Amino acid sequence: MHFLNAGKAGPRVKCPRCGKTVYWDPSFPFRPFCSERCKLIDLGDWANEQHVITGEPLESGSPEDLWSISDSEP
Repeated sequence: MHFLNAGKAGPRVKCPRCGKTVYWDPSFPFRPFCSERCKLIDLGDWANEQHVITGEPLESGSPEDLWSISDSEP
């Protein structure tokens, strides 16, 4: 089995984008991804709202209304 950044110690994880196995090493700049390419593809998916975190919808209003609400709270 081929591991990216082989020779490193630490747990092995799968790239969330392509599934390749990589070592979880703090010095590896793309973790948890296997490469900059997979990292950027995933970022693009978030930017295009292909990935979302579900939650309650925001109240309708302008962004300025949200700032005034947060300023009034302690």
